[in-house]
Amino acid sequence: MKHLFTLVASILFGVATLAAQSISNLPRTIYSKEWKAGHIQGIAVDKEQKYIYYSFTTMLIKADMQGNIVGTVTGLLGHLGCIEFNDEDGRIYGSLEYKNDSIGRGILKQENTTKQWTTAFYVAIFDVDKITREGMNAEKDGIMTSVYIPTVLEDFEAKVISNGKSLEHRHGCSGFDGITFGPKFGKSDGKRYLTIAYGIYGDKSRTDNDYQVLLQYDTKNWKRYEHPLSQESMHKSGPAKPNGRYFVHTGNRNWGVQNMEYDATRNLWFLATYETKKSNFADFTLFAIDGNIAPKKETLQGVEYAKKQSVLTLSNLGATDTNHTDIHGWKFDKASTGIHALGGNYFYISHRKRNKPFQSCTATLYRFTGDKSTPFVLVE
Repeated sequence: MKHLFTLVASILFGVATLAAQSISNLPRTIYSKEWKAGHIQGIAVDKEQKYIYYSFTTMLIKADMQGNIVGTVTGLLGHLGCIEFNDEDGRIYGSLEYKNDSIGRGILKQENTTKQWTTAFYVAIFDVDKITREGMNAEKDGIMTSVYIPTVLEDFEAKVISNGKSLEHRHGCSGFDGITFGPKFGKSDGKRYLTIAYGIYGDKSRTDNDYQVLLQYDTKNWKRYEHPLSQESMHKSGPAKPNGRYFVHTGNRNWGVQNMEYDATRNLWFLATYETKKSNFADFTLFAIDGNIAPKKETLQGVEYAKKQSVLTLSNLGATDTNHTDIHGWKFDKASTGIHALGGNYFYISHRKRNKPFQSCTATLYRFTGDKSTPFVLVE
């Protein structure tokens, strides 16, 4: 038995050493340069080819790990949000929204256009090998395809009765933003699913918007749905339903999950949000779903119109909300504009800066501690 413990300890030490060696070669910060665009929405890293990608609301930027710009993709008039690099096919996946609310109208004003959209939600997929110069066009240069996500639109357009009132937007759905790849909830291996997280309106007057809503999709056969996106004639090719629909109780957070990232090291799903407008919830802005715990069928608190749903469990690594003992999290606001797991408890996290009319991002290297008050520390 002693020899077994020694062997296990040696293996763990070797894994930790390899992770430390790979991290030692990574820059502590990567600066995006300034761009006249919307603010930074998400970051993603291709560790093998050594590229970093930035989403700046209406443009995608590709740079090397020293911050040298390789190319940019422009021409989007929708909201490009959180992005994720898919190791299995070498492409970038991102949330893409077209809607006539304050965010959508703000984008159209920023882009100086009078166009109006029919509300639609897509997963944008970028063939990043084709991004070779600045100013490439998302529609015309054969870089981007898209897959329509009707389930999000259904919840966005739905009307429900809650506490005797007729309300728009089931579960407070404002679209979706967070996006990542990971295993089925409750597992740590096997098939990887594209997972998206809803945006949620920060309405203090309703009780049915206190859960984050996550959908999982098997993208194995998504090629049949993929089409170039024409913003003049937007397609509706996509899966009719997700492979799984899940809820996690965090309390309402204004605009829902801004960034989501799966970390295989600890089998955690990080949800980065803005603050809550509701005073009965703790002011956490970062949560982690425990991926080792299988979803449980539960009645949703404050949601009278929903049957029992698959509810996920938050990791107890975070501090506990004194009013809601099932809610654990951290007050850590950096990750809301970008987080990428590198393995071995290391992450790049976005530091946003605005120098009107320009926006920039410094991707900064952190180590996850799991501490209840300080979840991440800077890597020296």
